Amino acid sequence: MQGLAALDGLDALDALDALDVVGPDGAVVHIRRQRSATVPPAPWAAQDPGDSLYRAGRDLLNRSRYDEAAGMLQRLISVYPRSSYTRTRITGRRSPSTRPTRREPAPRSDAARNAGLPLPQAATRGDGDALLARVYGTLAKRGDRRAAEWLQRHATVRDDTARTTRVVCSSDDDDDPRVAAMNALLQMDAANAVPIIKQVLAKRDACSVSLRRKAVFVLSQKRTEETEDILLSVARNDPDSDVRQQAVFWLSQVGTEKAITALDSILRTSTDPELLDKAVFAVSQIKSDRAAGILRDYAGRDNAPEEVREKAVFWLGQQHSTSSAEFLRGLYARVTVVDLKEKIIFSLSQMHSDENTRWLMDLALNEKESIDLRKKALFWAGQTGANIADLVQLYDRTSDHDMREQLVFVYSQRHETQALDKMIDIARHETDRELRKKAIFWLGQSRDPRAAQALLEIINQ
Repeated sequence: MQGLAALDGLDALDALDALDVVGPDGAVVHIRRQRSATVPPAPWAAQDPGDSLYRAGRDLLNRSRYDEAAGMLQRLISVYPRSSYTRTRITGRRSPSTRPTRREPAPRSDAARNAGLPLPQAATRGDGDALLARVYGTLAKRGDRRAAEWLQRHATVRDDTARTTRVVCSSDDDDDPRVAAMNALLQMDAANAVPIIKQVLAKRDACSVSLRRKAVFVLSQKRTEETEDILLSVARNDPDSDVRQQAVFWLSQVGTEKAITALDSILRTSTDPELLDKAVFAVSQIKSDRAAGILRDYAGRDNAPEEVREKAVFWLGQQHSTSSAEFLRGLYARVTVVDLKEKIIFSLSQMHSDENTRWLMDLALNEKESIDLRKKALFWAGQTGANIADLVQLYDRTSDHDMREQLVFVYSQRHETQALDKMIDIARHETDRELRKKAIFWLGQSRDPRAAQALLEIINQ
């Protein structure tokens, strides 16, 4: 792999003085200058002819594709020597009190040298450890034992700040070597990575929340017999709500039968509404009959939080399942909570079946139901393709003002000739002045020439 010498020619990459980092074999690794936070400065000259090359090189460097980045930035220097990106220097000067003592370059780690890996450059000690973690992640993947040990130490070590009376946590994950070490575990095999992940997830100090969140993700990528059990334990026991919710989400991405069992367990035992909400979503993302059955079971629980039941009903409506549609129609007859009834109406309308449309029409005609629910059923029946002839006949079959007003609106949303004919008839002959005015208003929104002619005739009466 070609070194990064080409990047030295680009003044915009100059930053702070060199620093040394101790590698896994005890050797001092010298990491040379680069930009702060592991990427060159953000582009600042959109009209500069070298802007596109600078952006491309910066993006490659940010993705650790050092050879390609070096080539792209060297091309920038060669093709556009007068570019502001080529000429601008970022000195990165510190105040005298914080300027580090300059040192002679130390030799690279034997492990890194033997692996043929050039070390990238860094601007701060945090950057150095983070970049070094990437290198040792690669070495550990190749079987280097001492590199793996280094990753374990840095992934599980507690920040010095956490040992003081006043805890000050880093707000920048990109500059946290522990997070970099966790990312490097993605490259290790599960047998070596999972024990380290378990140690991280057992941490409870205030500064380990983002680290535990990262550990949950890394664990989800390591499929072992323990994966689902560990994620379930985190979902139940981690003190941080975000970490618990992340564990629930990644259970859905694992998607195994064991993961489904774990999610079902959360739905049966948890009393945390936010966690239950995430568990319902997680189950909805698993496409299996068993997962759908778990959602139906939860939606039918009278003692479950109402908002979470509504979410379960919503996700059932996205499945277009005959079994789920039948369940929801039966559930509607059992529940008494109006909001839940509304969610059932909506979910059934999303399944787009003739049987559901007929059910919605029957509900709209049922005078035992509240007028608001009947109007919602009528609206969704009109939106899901209810027979226009049935909708037209319904106007004369009901005497309720609100239902007739809703029907006028439903007609305005349909494109059949019968719908426009009915609105014209209402505008001309309806004895209820308010309903006539509604029909006239919607005729004015139509682009059909017959609507314009009807309005002219009404004007000339």
